[in-house]
Amino acid sequence: MNQLEFKTTIKCSGCIEKVTPYLNKVAGQNNWEVDLQDPSKKLIIPQASNLAAESIIKALEEAGYKAEKL
Repeated sequence: MNQLEFKTTIKCSGCIEKVTPYLNKVAGQNNWEVDLQDPSKKLIIPQASNLAAESIIKALEEAGYKAEKL
């Protein structure tokens, strides 16, 4: 399994709602989660074997957020 993790500028459940269609399109529905309790607001994609980190970063940028691969 190839997990990807990102530090993001996602801050709340409203932000998650906004990025959902973008991340679902790239990472797949139910294949990602954002830990709002983590200080870095970590985005975790547990099954990312066919994904490039750049595609996730680009999807978040399109939604108006930033991400940095951890």
